[in-house]
Amino acid sequence: MPELPEVEALSAYLSERLTGRVIAKVQPVAISALKTYDPPVTALEGAAVASVTRRGKFLDIEAGGLHLVVHLARAGWLRWKDTLPAEPPHPSPRNPLALRLRLEGGAGFDLTEAGTKKGLAVYVVRDPAEVPGVARLGPDPLDPALTLDAFAALLRGERRRIKGVLRDQSVLAGVGNAYSDEVLHAARMSPYKLAADLGEEETARLYEALGTTLREAVERSRGLAAGELKAEKKIGLRVHGRTGLPCPVCGDTVREVSFADSSLQYCPTCQTGGKPLADRRLSRLLK
Repeated sequence: MPELPEVEALSAYLSERLTGRVIAKVQPVAISALKTYDPPVTALEGAAVASVTRRGKFLDIEAGGLHLVVHLARAGWLRWKDTLPAEPPHPSPRNPLALRLRLEGGAGFDLTEAGTKKGLAVYVVRDPAEVPGVARLGPDPLDPALTLDAFAALLRGERRRIKGVLRDQSVLAGVGNAYSDEVLHAARMSPYKLAADLGEEETARLYEALGTTLREAVERSRGLAAGELKAEKKIGLRVHGRTGLPCPVCGDTVREVSFADSSLQYCPTCQTGGKPLADRRLSRLLK
């Protein structure tokens, strides 16, 4: 799933290509992806794009006083084309295309989603806060207003495992499964540790790892084309998705804990005192 660094990079990439240009056509292909009907998508046509920003894992394209808000979910992606096909897109069971946005002049992008489990979501709203997922977002980890004291206050009283807290979008906006693994590895912290049990030194270490890990990932992605971002994310990961490979810090074998529809990766030496975590494959997914 695209997370904060990839969506930040997509936002910058699109901002360069969309801002000031006029939307000629918005064509939904997978109707299930379109979550709103008032205003209609046609209300964007003829409007010039004012800005492209990121809100957590959401892309927000503002045009004509409206907002086209996109959540790529687990298997969605955006594909920019300098020249889109002239023929209109057609729905098909095998077609991953969910929506096409065409600019005047013929450039634009396709939103696609692979697989049978669909989660990509598109909204046309007057205010981004009308999107439920945006309305409930917690603070952005890269916002200077999220100081160490503010971060500590978010964790205070949290009786959940820290892995789940970091992934909770109402606590922190934009961190998902991959970067929560990376942050915890950088902080040398077990994903099973209860957030409320963190001491001052541990909280400060986690806060530093959160900011550093995300800023470095954003910097690596800066300037890349949309089609290169997935590969860059995979190359930059130290533990996530690297089960069975050596930890780049200590050389121990990266381990995995599987849940119903996700998994986490960690280094026992760096994070859990050398002890493997219990892998209860039928246990409930961390929230």
